[in-house]
Amino acid sequence: MEELKTFFFDSYALYEIINGNPSYNLYSKDIQIVTTKLNLMELHYGLLRIKGEKEADKYYDYFLQFCVEISDDIIKQANEFRLNNYKRELSYIDCLGYIIAKKRGFKFLTGDEQFKYFDNVEFVK
Repeated sequence: MEELKTFFFDSYALYEIINGNPSYNLYSKDIQIVTTKLNLMELHYGLLRIKGEKEADKYYDYFLQFCVEISDDIIKQANEFRLNNYKRELSYIDCLGYIIAKKRGFKFLTGDEQFKYFDNVEFVK
């Protein structure tokens, strides 16, 4: 049996999957998803605004199974990464996801322009 590819899905990637962006079709099956509750918080808020509570809750509850915990070490490393790249105005949540992906050995999936040229990023629009 073939091992599934694992990606850290940031909030941008989760939105694109939900909205049916054809560029993300490759990442909507036979993929192992990793994310955090903070990413789901962003997703839930955006969906509340656009699609309402029922849809926001549905996707939050579905993606909850893919969440990993955020260790103190990851928080510290994400802060260092954010400080080292302060001119790019990266969000705390994206920095956490990026570091989690890097430390665990899988790609950070995003369409966020701020991450376009970083290593270990699967950039998809």
